Amino acid sequence: MTLSEVTERISRKLEAKGAQPDRQKIESRLRRLVEEFGVNIDEAERTVTADLAREYNVTGVGSSSSELRPIREIAPGEWVTIEGKIVALTPPLSPSIAQTGIIADSSGAIRFVTWARGNPPAMEYGHWYRLESAVVDEYRGAPNLKIHSGTTISRMDEDAPLLPSITPIAELKPGVGSVRAKFIQEWEASHDRMLQTGLLGDETGTIKFVIWKEEGKDKLELDTVYNIYYATVDEYNGRLSLALNTAMYIPDEGDIEVGRAETEIRGALVHIAPGSGLIKRCPVEGCNRTLSRQNYCPVHEIQPEFRYDLRLKGVLDDGVRAHNVLMQREVVEALTGITLDEAVGIAETNPLGMDEIFYRIRNTVLGRYYTCSGNEFDGRLLVNSCTPIVFEPAELAALLNRAGGEPA
Repeated sequence: MTLSEVTERISRKLEAKGAQPDRQKIESRLRRLVEEFGVNIDEAERTVTADLAREYNVTGVGSSSSELRPIREIAPGEWVTIEGKIVALTPPLSPSIAQTGIIADSSGAIRFVTWARGNPPAMEYGHWYRLESAVVDEYRGAPNLKIHSGTTISRMDEDAPLLPSITPIAELKPGVGSVRAKFIQEWEASHDRMLQTGLLGDETGTIKFVIWKEEGKDKLELDTVYNIYYATVDEYNGRLSLALNTAMYIPDEGDIEVGRAETEIRGALVHIAPGSGLIKRCPVEGCNRTLSRQNYCPVHEIQPEFRYDLRLKGVLDDGVRAHNVLMQREVVEALTGITLDEAVGIAETNPLGMDEIFYRIRNTVLGRYYTCSGNEFDGRLLVNSCTPIVFEPAELAALLNRAGGEPA
């Protein structure tokens, strides 16, 4: 360990507490203790750190960073020493970053980033390491471990098995999480880089997931229960989602009775959007994208062997707010009384073709009142059930009487 590295470490500790230390002054003090008085470098660091902490009137920057801490207990703003296993490595997004991934111990897991300018030793997947004097900060609302030039990285001989603790979906927080969940709904990929996206659920609720295209990543199978270890828990607009590219997902036996924390909306369908009615989907395994009228898939080009589907995209107005809604085939069939087979038969024999189905569905539901239940994601209600609101003459009469008021 060099004096420059120790200087950088002490400076960062003080800066994290709001101080503005003079790096030249720090290195000069260290050099005097080490070279003139023969103090070993660890003791010199403790002495200089303690002296400067008193000068700047700050606390929490002493030798406590060398005390081994469980990952679950560390928090942003701290300098820590941890021991953990590298359970995921992800491609760096910038040349200034040497490595990114997830390190875990028996208490929990945390994402880390290693900066390239410190020329740190590369850590290997599946091995244990001791990290001394790393910095915990916050990234996208979650704790994140920064490994800089002042951090000591030591590979350990330990190779103990690591069993992560399972967190109920309702208790997940931004960062890293492990769940036991059932794959209950697959959605059409909205981006070319997506391998798969959909909905996972356990007894406490549901959560969106995504798997990005990456070598060695497989899709989940619908209606299958999985143990998912070390997924990245992201937050956007107050909603959590799981990215499984950092995770191991292993099929599990048994079943889960999924607890659905559904949203219910009562209102009028005031708009039926283009793209509703009878549509064509790409038949390539894993794609499922909607085709253009010329049977063109944006990923797999012309697909003459397409398959038909039904859906409804619209706006449900509850009198206060307009909600975007999406209904899949089963809900559309129940709501309109038109089955997929009937819709295909009509389209193939009617001069308007698929437009005829759009007009029939629109004329059946537009302007009518419904109670729709489902899960809200990305500003849209994914409808699981939808029932018409029945006209109640007595209720209408009571409302009219209230509107009329009492005679003056």
